[in-house]
Amino acid sequence: MAVVTITNDNFEEEVLACKIPVVLDFWAEWCGPCQMQGPIIDELSEELEGKVKFGKVNVDEEAALALKYQVMSIPTLVVMHYGLFKNKSIGLQQKENILEMIKECEEA
Repeated sequence: MAVVTITNDNFEEEVLACKIPVVLDFWAEWCGPCQMQGPIIDELSEELEGKVKFGKVNVDEEAALALKYQVMSIPTLVVMHYGLFKNKSIGLQQKENILEMIKECEEA
């Protein structure tokens, strides 16, 4: 499953209505750490295909979504499950940290 571009228009369908956990990567083109986060997200989206959905939210284009989830710094990762906010991390996250965030979400 490829990483999905999340916008205000498709947020309800792609995130809120999703039955599996969704990891949202809030990022921007000009952000160096965000560029480093991208390949990690791509790798996990392939490894966890069908189990976890990964979406990217460009904060410059989707400021309302960034504001809604109180994204003040990027990259920020937000984990949602059944449309509910479950977890959040700020700054560049390694693969192991992201897997732990997902695991915590599923245990909650």
